[in-house]
This record gives sequence, C-alpha cells and structure tokens, in this order.
Amino acid sequence: MRLCFAALVLILAAGPAAPQDQPPQPPQAVPADQPVKTPEEARIEELERQLKELAARVAELKAAEAAEKPDEETATTSHTGPISGYMDFHLNRPQDQDAILDMHRFVLLVNHSFSDRIRFVGELEVEHAFVEGLEESGELEVEQAYLDFRVNRAFNVRAGILLAPVGIINERHEPPSYYGVERPFVDTFIIPTTWFDGGAGVHGTFGAGWRYEAYLMAPLDATAITAEEGLAEASQKGFLSNVRDIAQTTRLEYGALPGLTLGTSFWRGKTGFNFPRVDSQVGLIEFDGRYHTGIFAVRGEFAHVFVDGAAELNDFGQRTTGVNPNIASQMRGFYVEPSVRPLPKLKYDFGAFVRYENFDTQFKMPPGIQPLKQFDRDAWIVGASFYPDPDIAVKIDYTVVQNQSSLFRSVNSLNIGLGWWF
Repeated sequence: MRLCFAALVLILAAGPAAPQDQPPQPPQAVPADQPVKTPEEARIEELERQLKELAARVAELKAAEAAEKPDEETATTSHTGPISGYMDFHLNRPQDQDAILDMHRFVLLVNHSFSDRIRFVGELEVEHAFVEGLEESGELEVEQAYLDFRVNRAFNVRAGILLAPVGIINERHEPPSYYGVERPFVDTFIIPTTWFDGGAGVHGTFGAGWRYEAYLMAPLDATAITAEEGLAEASQKGFLSNVRDIAQTTRLEYGALPGLTLGTSFWRGKTGFNFPRVDSQVGLIEFDGRYHTGIFAVRGEFAHVFVDGAAELNDFGQRTTGVNPNIASQMRGFYVEPSVRPLPKLKYDFGAFVRYENFDTQFKMPPGIQPLKQFDRDAWIVGASFYPDPDIAVKIDYTVVQNQSSLFRSVNSLNIGLGWWF
C-alpha cells in the first residue's frame, strides 16, 4: 500500500509540460510517412512511459524490502551454532618413572539461540580418552549446560549447570589461555578447577569496566575433602547434587585500565549433609590480577579456604573408618607468574614463563591435630609455549615440587603438551 501510494503521487506530479525555468523548445520535424499525433495522444504516450518507469521502480523497492526481511527475522528466530571446543594432549615424564601419554581432555561446546534474548550453552568433556563403566578409567562430564536470559547490559539471568566464578582459570581454562602443560596447582587443590554444578543467578556489566556474577549453587561435599588434594574432588558435579543447603558465590572484576584486570571471588556453603549431626561449612576468598604491557605480562592469584567444623569431620571419619582424614581448618595457596613474548612481530608467536606456587592443604589444623608437612608444598614451573596459530599452543615445561617433610620426597616432572581451541 505504501509503494502504490508513492507511485500515485509521482504520477499525479508528472506532466508533459516542461519546467517553467527552461526556454521553449522548437517543434521537432516529423517524418512525412508518420501521422502527426494530437496533443492528447502525445500526453497519453508520455503517461504510459512514466507508468512503465514507475512499475520498474516499485519492483526494485519490493525486492529491496524482501531482502531486508531475513535480517529482521534472524533476530527473533532460533539458530544453532557454531560448535566450538578444545583439546589437551599431554606427555608427562615424572622423575624416575615411566613417561605417560594421555589425551587429558577433549571438549565440545555447542550453543543455540532461541531468540536474541534467550541462549543455551552446553559443554561436554571426555577425560583420558576412554570411558568404561565400573572401571577406573576416563570421565564423561557435562561441565556446562545453562540458559542465559538476556535482559540488558547490567542484568541477565543464568540457570543450569554453571562454572563457579572463582579465580582466573576456572572460567578460562582453554589451553592457549594459560602457560604450562598442567593447570596451576593452586587452581587444582585450593580452587577445584574445573568447578561446576547446578545453580542459578545473575550476571552483567556496569559502569566503566566492571563485571559481576552472583549465583546460588549446589554446595561442596565434605566427604570428598582430603588432606592431600584439598577441595580438588569436593564438587558434586551436578550428579544428584544435595541442595539441602544452598551455597552462595560471587565474582567481581575490574578491567577499565589499559592492560590491567583485577578480580575477587567469594564462596560460602554448608558441606556436611552426608555427616549426621556435623555442622560443616566451606568458605573461600580469592584475589587475582593480570597485567600486560608490550611483550611483558604478569599474573597472580591468592586463595584462602576456611573449613568450619573440620574437627568434627575428622572425629566422624576416625570413628567410622578408623583413619583420621586430617582435614585442615584452613588451606591456602598463591602464585605469581611473569612471562614474555619476545618476538611479537613474527608470524609464529612464542612465549616463555616462570611460575612460583605455594599450596598448603594443611595450612591450619583443628586443635589437637598435627599438620602433615608433605602437603605444605612449593613449586617452580619454567617453560615455554609456541603458537603456530593464535588458537594452538605447543607447550613444554619442567616442574620442580618441594615440600616441608623430611620423610616424603616430591616428584619433579618434564611435561610436553599440545592444546587448541576453535
């Protein structure tokens, strides 16, 4: 209707008369064998010509309008993809032991947008290449499976299987995003990367460079806290997770200054649901920072864990199994990692790093329980990464681990890895 009205206006506006600001033109000679047209016939012929031009123009406008419609529909109709993923392939050679070749992780991620406001993200991970029931072998895990409900920049809702927003690595653990073949020890024993479970909450950005996440999630399981590995296996991982008591977790990041990102994370939740009459809670506070300028970069992280009710957990374990689990009332870990990319103008990038870590899963013990000194550990990791493509990392490092025990020796290792994401 709009196009027809425009055509009608143009027809009415058109006329055979020449504009008044042009001088009159002399009549053109007419061939002798051609009949002379009357003024009415000439006017009709001119109108027919203009109608043909207008019809062609209307057709062009209709075609352009039809071409715009798919873009409008795309914003409201659903679509899937793209599929992405990452891989960790490792060769580990512990000191005085045989080398081990392992497909540590193979991960596929898929996303689907139901509309411009609702999006699904899923992550499926296979660890150690082979999974077999009732056997000590690999693992198949759904690490993420959530819906995002986008409201605006400052407020969005997320629900499903979520990554806990704690530390640097847990939400950014693709191989090219960090140095070293293995993930940092602090992000393994103190922060149980990859840490995921069922939950729901909100996230968004505000102000100049501020980003936040705040979720209610399934709590950790106190039965899986150990003296050696700390919180490494304490996540319920979304498998029939007990939510008698809900845990709370938040993260706040600031990234408005050039090259600098600062973050802090918090976790708090009851963990003693498998221990009758034991009131146990785990609290975690974490601070981290990343900075880069030119070819130089540095990152660091500090995490401190508080296990309320550790004495009761140890007492219950002693009475039921005959072995005191020696769970600490506090655990602590930190690291600092300077790095350099000395040849930034080369087609194939290269980076070198050194990282110092301290991770003590026996930092402070309940009254009457002595710490196991072999679990107060330091580590030096020196290595390099070669990037034939920005999304591919060929890694090598040598790891030296020391502990405070005079009876138990830690094991050093040479590690080579291949990792990519897409």
